[in-house]
Amino acid sequence: MSVVNPQITDSVTQSNVQVVGSAPATAIATLTQVTSHAVSLALQNAVSHQQEMNIIGNATVAAAVQQILAVGGRS
Repeated sequence: MSVVNPQITDSVTQSNVQVVGSAPATAIATLTQVTSHAVSLALQNAVSHQQEMNIIGNATVAAAVQQILAVGGRS
């Protein structure tokens, strides 16, 4: 069996410690980004729904005014 240089084993150990040590921070950053994206999609959906409701409201008012004018023309 060959002997591995202690500097090599130290280097590999330090690399592993660095990766394991940064994992929680990376996980929190990923969680934050995913949560932010989900919230932004929810807000985008809310705005889209509000715009659609405004369009329906405008169409309803236009139809009501048309009926009012049609009834007013008959008298």
